[in-house]
Amino acid sequence: MTRKAAIAGVALSDVGRVDDKSPYQLIAQASRRALAETGLTPADIDGLASTSQGTLPPVDVGEYLGLRPRWIDSTAVGGASWEVMLAHAADAIAAGHADVVLLTYGSTARSDLRKGLRTGSIDWGSRGPLQWEAPYGHTLISKYAMAAKRHMHEYGTTIEQLAEVAVSSRSNAARNPEAYYRAPITVDDVLGGRMIADPFTKLHCCIRSDGGAAAVVVAEDRLPDIATEPIWVLGTGEATSHMLTSQWDDLTVGPAAVSGRLAFERAGLRPSDVDVCELYDAFTYMLMLTLEDLGFCKKGEGGDFVEGGRLRLGGELPTNTDGGGLSACHPGQRGLFLIVEAVRQLRGECGPRQVPDPRVACVSGTGGWFCSSGTVLLGTEAG
Repeated sequence: MTRKAAIAGVALSDVGRVDDKSPYQLIAQASRRALAETGLTPADIDGLASTSQGTLPPVDVGEYLGLRPRWIDSTAVGGASWEVMLAHAADAIAAGHADVVLLTYGSTARSDLRKGLRTGSIDWGSRGPLQWEAPYGHTLISKYAMAAKRHMHEYGTTIEQLAEVAVSSRSNAARNPEAYYRAPITVDDVLGGRMIADPFTKLHCCIRSDGGAAAVVVAEDRLPDIATEPIWVLGTGEATSHMLTSQWDDLTVGPAAVSGRLAFERAGLRPSDVDVCELYDAFTYMLMLTLEDLGFCKKGEGGDFVEGGRLRLGGELPTNTDGGGLSACHPGQRGLFLIVEAVRQLRGECGPRQVPDPRVACVSGTGGWFCSSGTVLLGTEAG
């Protein structure tokens, strides 16, 4: 079978500060909301893709939601997991292995931290390959900081240009009532913040929040049953790069250089066809490098590309229109939130932050420290 796949429903749970719900409750809340807007029922779901902090994902999520799926995926490659699972869901639908697939996620990363709980999400290094780096204090942020310094050395990228990524994200967040931080910031505000890992100050780094998200992916022959406008999966790509930073071939090239090329080739599109981008931004350098890797600008020109308001609403390439992980929402893993925002933009549902008449969206998630990437092209038309 070669059925096309479309996203029929998306939703967020309560987001930001959520002290009264567990991750599973957030998963259920987002899933109910996404399914409700499609007009389908839980009995229609025969595929489930999820990761969780529990045991045997996605079995635990399926049981909590009362589902017994015949197709499952629990791919865990960090922040890129959701784009990769969306690609797998589209493949499963094309092959006839599933008709209606639910992608869902929830996390209380912020409230867990406030309660002094350790979720394990950043406690890596005691076993496996990372044991060779962990004793030297090579934390997650230091890996990104070192890579950013290499790009600055190699191409002359400035800290002011990286700061502009954070300023643009905050500018977009100002139009999103659900964003965690909405007050405007300047480049000077970013540069003057507390140093976290040279060259990153606090505002170069993503926030920590609570929240859940869900998306319902359906086969094209189920669309007569759907109450919403379908958003089509046009092309996908996935790739892994390295685990140890010492095994990273080039700190100025991420795995999106592979996943992006594959997604654009399979969709028959080019970066110039894209109207809106939703890109993982755990750190300012992550977003800038992803823009280069995806082909929106040449290698080494990312710093120049992000200047001049290009990434802001009203700019040439509106990016992270909800405010991104830097300002809006980052509950542990953000990949599914990128998909939700892209679908809402393509359906014209974003109110004050709506991009005028978008037809193609590029969604790209990054996992670990540029360890993995999943890229998806979404569109308002099937091909």
